Amino acid sequence: MDNRVSVIRVGFQVFVEEGGVECGAVREVAPEGRAEIIVYIENAGDFVVPPSAIRSAHDAKVVLDPARLDQDLLDAIAHAHDHETPGF
Repeated sequence: MDNRVSVIRVGFQVFVEEGGVECGAVREVAPEGRAEIIVYIENAGDFVVPPSAIRSAHDAKVVLDPARLDQDLLDAIAHAHDHETPGF
């Protein structure tokens, strides 16, 4: 398994930039032995992320590389916090 995937655990928070706002969480790691993760993006559902799109994984966080994500996932991330109420 790819080293970037092997250190990831279910429940890690997902980001697109270090120090940025969380956009989702890891739902599965290496499903059926595949070197990938499944991430849940708020307001959009589950997405498959290949190891090539993982910039780093540390401190219970996964930082993705936006340049390597497909457009559907980028769109979902852009709208992850649309239904939040400011101040809560």
